[in-house]
Amino acid sequence: MSTDEYRFFRAPVTAIQDLTPSFRRFTFGGDDLAEYGDPGFDQRVKVVFPTAHVGLDSMPRGADWYSRWRELPEHARAPFRTYTTRAVRNDKREVEIDMVSHDVLGPASAWIEGACVGDEVLIYAPTTHATGVSMGVDFVPPRHTESFLLAGDETSAPAIAVILEQLPPDARGVVVLEVPHARDAAYLPRHDGFEYRVAARTGHGRHAHLIAAVRQAAAELVPAGRGAEVEELDDLVWEVPRTAKGGAALKSAPLYAWLAGESAGIKTLRRELVTGHGVDRRAVAFMGYWREGRAEN
Repeated sequence: MSTDEYRFFRAPVTAIQDLTPSFRRFTFGGDDLAEYGDPGFDQRVKVVFPTAHVGLDSMPRGADWYSRWRELPEHARAPFRTYTTRAVRNDKREVEIDMVSHDVLGPASAWIEGACVGDEVLIYAPTTHATGVSMGVDFVPPRHTESFLLAGDETSAPAIAVILEQLPPDARGVVVLEVPHARDAAYLPRHDGFEYRVAARTGHGRHAHLIAAVRQAAAELVPAGRGAEVEELDDLVWEVPRTAKGGAALKSAPLYAWLAGESAGIKTLRRELVTGHGVDRRAVAFMGYWREGRAEN
């Protein structure tokens, strides 16, 4: 039995469920998943997809798997993408991951579209042997937080769903979500302490609802203050404020914002909060999950 804190799990599909027009749930099973770790909240994992030309066995293993993968010729690399663990049931050796279903644009969307029960993937995830802080968890709020703002596009929805389920009943805040279809609003679980501002994307363009709704939420949730200039560091699209030991950067904050989705829109939201409304940048986590026109691993 391995005692690694992270490793690849071989995971066959045991069930597929279309939850809404854009969200498809994959349940994976098998004895290997008995050691699948679950640090909670928005734990990121890598899912490796087989293709017609590259199988799962070609994926390098071990601590240096990524550097060895990059050394392979491009045609010999198994593609992988980042997702959020939606649910873990170690006693049943089951893991659920919700994926966005859309037009086929690459190997991940092709697999999502055509997958059947019995198909296999590899999932690089923490194990039950993992200890300490998981750097794959980006929801790191201060211990004392008056309000939460959770905002993003459809790619952030599975993470927001887990966060909502795991926050205590007395948590309060606003969820802002932009999705492809109006019926996708049914995807999120309900939390009585949160107001939901979910809308389908319209002809006004990507991010239109997100920006307008976050601006309104900030005006309601953020105490009056003076904004600060946001330091844009070259191509920075990911910043999760932490202490040196991986904990929350602040002990308390009136608002903690968690922003994830297409990088250009997320950077705009961060600027709106920090520069426009004076939110302490140490209380804003923003993650550019993907970039328009580019495949992201």
